Amino acid sequence: MDERFARQSFLGTESARVLRESRVAVIGFGGGGSHVVQQLSHIGVGDILSIDPDKSEETNIHRLIGATLEDVTAKLPKSDIAERLINGINPSAKIHCIARDWREVAELLRDRDVIFGCIDTFGGRRDLEMAARRYLIPYIDIGMDVYPESERFRIEGQVILSMPGRPCMRCLGFLGDDLVAQEARNYGAAGGKPQVVWPNGVLASSAVGIFTQLISPWHDDHRDVEYLEYDGNKNLLRQSNRLLHLSDIICRHFSGETDLGDPFWN
Repeated sequence: MDERFARQSFLGTESARVLRESRVAVIGFGGGGSHVVQQLSHIGVGDILSIDPDKSEETNIHRLIGATLEDVTAKLPKSDIAERLINGINPSAKIHCIARDWREVAELLRDRDVIFGCIDTFGGRRDLEMAARRYLIPYIDIGMDVYPESERFRIEGQVILSMPGRPCMRCLGFLGDDLVAQEARNYGAAGGKPQVVWPNGVLASSAVGIFTQLISPWHDDHRDVEYLEYDGNKNLLRQSNRLLHLSDIICRHFSGETDLGDPFWN
């Protein structure tokens, strides 16, 4: 085993090879996605696709892992920061960092083993889960928000594992047409969503843990449906009560001929 990963040996004797041969996509290189990309690089994932169309800005610096003040001044594309971050940790990795909207290059997701969604909008999550289901790829979603509460604020977030054939984010009650429609009506009205670095780190770490368990399980308490809810005010991350009632259902939202299968081959 590569000495760099010797302390990960509890993941299994073949874990270094499995991670090296894994092909992962991370959609969104922001507060959550930059944490995910960094951790995937540290554990030895050998093929990372990072897609984000934006450039670094002053409002990013407090949460964008790997970014510097010089990057902000130069308005460096986030994809360049992602490439530098991965290469600095694991220079032997295959790196694909693309400064475009993922929908414009969705065909690049076809060969991925797992897709991470680290984007802000409900509509974007819906579309990304739809693409993952079409290609029969596990999808891990993370996100957080800050809400006013009396004269204070509340931090909340989630980590969801959406597996082909198992409950999707609509089954779990996280996504709904009403939320997507409301978001579309309010588009541009709310401005940038509040974000801070530490909740993104908590959620990203849990998501990477779920990913590692998927491909190199080190224990037997494995679940193929995950919905973790984060209470940032109490510093609690716990399994959603919704799983008590929904974990055994079969997803009906992605069951038709038009929902599954690569349209290129169809």
